[in-house]
Amino acid sequence: MADKMIVYYKSKKIIIKNLRKLSNLGKITGLMFRSKSAFNLLFNFDKNTNMPIHSFFVFYDFLAIWTDENNNAVDFKIVRPFTSIIKSKRPFRKLIELPINESNKAIIKFFVGKGKV
Repeated sequence: MADKMIVYYKSKKIIIKNLRKLSNLGKITGLMFRSKSAFNLLFNFDKNTNMPIHSFFVFYDFLAIWTDENNNAVDFKIVRPFTSIIKSKRPFRKLIELPINESNKAIIKFFVGKGKV
């Protein structure tokens, strides 16, 4: 099931569409072995965490957005393929992984700016 979510950053908001909430098993694989046209993925956690992620077996760049329980972005990073440790600077409650593709172009520009990908 695809969903959408409003994320707030610097007193602005953006809607992230085609968002798929992951099960506990889905949290293990994330974007691994998926194509660039995959759904945007939402990882929900029961409490604040600062667990690292990796991009092993993700063959393209993606944007990781970490948010608090109110969907305020606390950090974001462009993640390159086969990076071993990627961490948020602050604890978070949710993580969104967005493949860098044409359908996410406006979201990428909103967070990282034009031409910074």
